[in-house]
Amino acid sequence: MRELTSVDFNADVGEANDKEGIAVERSLLSFVTSVHVACGGHAGDETSMGDTVEAALTHGVSVGAHPSYPDREGFGRRHMAMAPHLLTNVLIGQLGAFGAVCHQHGAGLRSVKPHGALYSEVGKGGQAFDALRAAMRVSCLPSTRLVLPAGSAAAHLCRQQGVPMLEEGFCDRAYADDGTLVDRDQLGAVLQDPEQAARQAVKLVAGGTIDTLCVHGDSPGAVALAEAVRRALEQAGVAVRAPAGAPT
Repeated sequence: MRELTSVDFNADVGEANDKEGIAVERSLLSFVTSVHVACGGHAGDETSMGDTVEAALTHGVSVGAHPSYPDREGFGRRHMAMAPHLLTNVLIGQLGAFGAVCHQHGAGLRSVKPHGALYSEVGKGGQAFDALRAAMRVSCLPSTRLVLPAGSAAAHLCRQQGVPMLEEGFCDRAYADDGTLVDRDQLGAVLQDPEQAARQAVKLVAGGTIDTLCVHGDSPGAVALAEAVRRALEQAGVAVRAPAGAPT
């Protein structure tokens, strides 16, 4: 185990379409250091993107994009068989739209984290990874970080290729023995006990490969989870802050 030093704490937001859900997302901004904002694929539109970016800036929270397969009906959690060039074009559209919103608000697009099924596919390091990288080359600064599952094939490729990245762990999702996330369809896949989530967060950071921890804005009790995780990390001597040197 490494000495605990610092970690980014991120939330996936801009996905809610009701007052209660939006209120939860706004409350998370008091505890996290970065957010990834849905940019039209599975959720979100120009208005929600702008409102979320503005709120994040008010709290001093770094801003990133959360693109996905074009699957609003399935909330981006269904794999879609798309030709790589078509997927690239879809992602260019999402990243371009979000980048324009960031520019309007004077925010830097600091990272890109794929959502749902796309996150899983990109992590494998195959065609989906190549498609997202191609979209980022068009739509983002070269220094923009790609957020990937810790220990994934894609993370290994990024190290080989010198691609800026962050390896991610989840404090509100259960892990299988092989280190993969338990499928959401299985009982207990989403952690709801704040203290359990806090213990997992500290354990993940201590394991030595995690650059950023995630809490999902739509997880049950997300705010209580985030508060417990932030408190536990700080009590363990971990500085919770956005990655240094992110593009502005």
